[in-house]
Amino acid sequence: MKMSLIVDGLRADVAAVGELGDDMVAEVAERIAMVLGRSAPARILEVLSDAATELSAELPEGRVQVLLAGDDVQLSYVEDAQVPAEEGEGGDPSARITLRLSEGLKARVEESAVREGVSINTFIIRALDRGTGASRPTGRVRGGNRLRGYGST
Repeated sequence: MKMSLIVDGLRADVAAVGELGDDMVAEVAERIAMVLGRSAPARILEVLSDAATELSAELPEGRVQVLLAGDDVQLSYVEDAQVPAEEGEGGDPSARITLRLSEGLKARVEESAVREGVSINTFIIRALDRGTGASRPTGRVRGGNRLRGYGST
């Protein structure tokens, strides 16, 4: 599903309500539509992630995951035996923890996961993996510290 279609629909609905009133109502509706445009994608992902978590808890084997590629969101079923290798070096990713975050940190994690095109779970696992030193470079060059482009003095 394309998130932009949902967001555009919400914006159009708010704009239609704004057209029912005077100029002040139209201006307020436009501002509301702008806020919805920024916050709706994160809220949509939150709802889908919660739904996937609830569905996964009901499944005897496997889990439901949310996949995000640009503007396209998909729900998919992953069997326990086919858990992606990217979910950590520690083997079977069946251990669970409950994590409480501030709303601000949660929003930044969601935005970063969206920016990288991965699920929130995958983003957090990668960050934990890096933070615990489990993924140290093994002789290969990482491009993160390279400078590119032109310089001037």
